[in-house]
This record gives sequence, C-alpha cells and structure tokens, in this order.
Amino acid sequence: MLFQLIPLFGGWTARTAPAARLGPGLVLIGLLLIAFSPVSIQAQQAEDLGTHWVHFSTINTSQLTPQVASAIGVQRSASRALLNIAVLRKSADGMDLPVRAQIRVQAVNLAGQRREVELREVVEQDAVYYLGSFRIHNEERMTFRVSVLPEDLSGAPREFSFQQQFFVY
Repeated sequence: MLFQLIPLFGGWTARTAPAARLGPGLVLIGLLLIAFSPVSIQAQQAEDLGTHWVHFSTINTSQLTPQVASAIGVQRSASRALLNIAVLRKSADGMDLPVRAQIRVQAVNLAGQRREVELREVVEQDAVYYLGSFRIHNEERMTFRVSVLPEDLSGAPREFSFQQQFFVY
C-alpha cells in the first residue's frame, strides 16, 4: 500500500492509496514533501459523515512560510490562526474524491464569545478545500461548530464540533 497526497496549508499530507495509482517517483517526492513540510501533520483531524470524510485542521499563521502565506492570501501573524477544511466522498477503491460543499463554521471561546469563520473555496488540480483565518489570543481554547452539506448530498447539513487551544508565540 502506498500514499495518496492531499494538500494541507500549502504542504501535503498523506493517506493510503492503492499502489497501482502512484508511481515510485511520486511516492518519493510525496514522502520528502511530508518530511520537510513546515506544517505538523498531527494537527489534522477527520470526521466520518458516513458517505464522506471531512478533514480539518488549524494552525497559527506565524507557522506558515512567507511563500505559502502569500500564495493562499493569508496574513502571517502570531495572533491569527487558519482553518483548513476538505470534504472527500468515500469510494470503494479507497481513492476518496474531493467534492465541493456548503460549509459554515462558528467558533466559540470559553467566555462564550462567538464568531463566524468566513471560508473561501480553493480549487487546485484535483483538490478542493476551504480556508478561513481568524484572530486568536494566547492559550485561547475554542470550540468550532461545523455544518457541512456536500454538493452531492441532499437534505440537512451534517454537523460536528471540535476543540482547539491556541498559543501565541
């Protein structure tokens, strides 16, 4: 089993993929990108919606390289964070496919202050993901309430939440 690369904040993260889909050169390049990525892959999490996966991660924007921040149009700052969300439709062969989605995110801190995280869609080759930046304070713990409706599903949006603590340095 080899790895399929998916974009994560201008770097890459990997998931398993059938060997027939990837050549050995691509695997080597992918592993090098992962090894030298400025982003911690451990920060990525996923929510299983049954027919879809929602991958999400947050990072302090000061951890982005100037080139990545410029490429995605985000201000580098110790007091700002970036949320990245990607929605993938599960497939029987394990090569999940990116899909567009309607996504709403509300962030709430421990003081009960609420803020909507404005997301913008980014489409790159075979990837679709959503980015949003927001202000943070040192040691601030936030609960993110996420509402997702993949374009290939009808009905009510799927909802989940996650928590993240941020450190300003």
